[in-house]
This record gives sequence, structure tokens and C-alpha cells, in this order.
Amino acid sequence: MKKLESTLTNMVLVLTGVAIIMGGILAYVNHLTEGPINDQKTKALADGIKTVMCVDDLKVAKTDTVRQNDAKGKELTYIIYQTQDAQGNDLGAAVESTTGGFGGNLKVLVGFNPEGKILGYTLLEHAETPGLGAKADKWFQQGEKGDIIGKDPKDPLTVSKDGGQVDAITASTITSRAFLLAVNNAYTAYKATPAADAETGATVINK
Repeated sequence: MKKLESTLTNMVLVLTGVAIIMGGILAYVNHLTEGPINDQKTKALADGIKTVMCVDDLKVAKTDTVRQNDAKGKELTYIIYQTQDAQGNDLGAAVESTTGGFGGNLKVLVGFNPEGKILGYTLLEHAETPGLGAKADKWFQQGEKGDIIGKDPKDPLTVSKDGGQVDAITASTITSRAFLLAVNNAYTAYKATPAADAETGATVINK
């Protein structure tokens, strides 16, 4: 077999061929894993909604998307999952809210009762310094130092360092401010949406 000449044209052709083959393999692998990844995300969201609403058997009666501009003019998107119990009674809503933290975006899911009081929360994504994200996931829970459960963000929640009523995470005021801003924004978005319609196609979330 004649050896391929080491010319620029041949090298380009070989590299192009390798790139096409590798691209095809990656596309195929992505196709195989796309379904399971989406299923995993859907389950994680369903579990998160149950966690923040403090109910194991509920249905998402309506999903709203709210877009608002922040103080700097940046458009922020909030997803509101209006929830009901098995009898169709309004439970309030779980709201996805994202703000910029110390290391990047910080996305939280916050549960509100119909009156707007916080039922629970969970972190969906964060790019904070290792350890700080884990602290935020626990720090503001019921019984902890920065407990926000049961509070009504009608008067925006702020850290005590800024004259507010919430203790910031030790040595992490920026992350604490970002977290509370996400919660305050989630409340504003929730109050800007109408209650769920019981006749709207509902997604049931069971144990």
C-alpha cells in the first residue's frame, strides 16, 4: 500500500476526516444520553417542588413564565409552578429564580403558600466557592441561623449587615445577598401571576 504523502493538503484532509468521525460519535452519544438526562432533570424538579411545598402528593395545575428586568436592565426569567392538592385546593406555588452570586449564577426553587409566606426552598444550581453552596442549602432552613421559613417577603428580606433581619452565612455576605435577592424576586414574580385554574391541564406529582 502506497504511503500517504506528508503534505499540507493530506494532513488537512486527515484532520478533517477525524473531526467528522469524532463529531458523529459525539452526536450519537449525546442522542443516547439526552433522554435519560432530561428524565433525571424532570424527576429532580418534581422532587424539588414536593420538597419546597412540603407536600408529597400534589399536582402542578399551571406553569407560568414571568420576565422582568432587574435594576441594571438585565432581563430575568422566573418559572412559577402553581400547585394544588388532590382535591383541587390551592397550595400556592414553587418558583424558580436565578441571580448572580459570588462565583456565577445561583438558581433557587422557593415554595410559597397562597398568602405568600415561605414554605421551603432548595438550591437547583450554583457556581459558588465549594462549601458555600452547600452552606446556603442549609443555612436558611427552619431552625438554622438564617431561618427564612414562614417569613413573608412582602418587605424584602435582607441580611442583618444591611439592616435586615436575616443572619448572613459566615464569611459569605455576597452569597447570602444573592440568595435573598433570588427569594425576594421569586416572591415578586409569584404575586404578579394569577392563581391556578383547576380546569387547566394539570401534572400530577405523587410519591
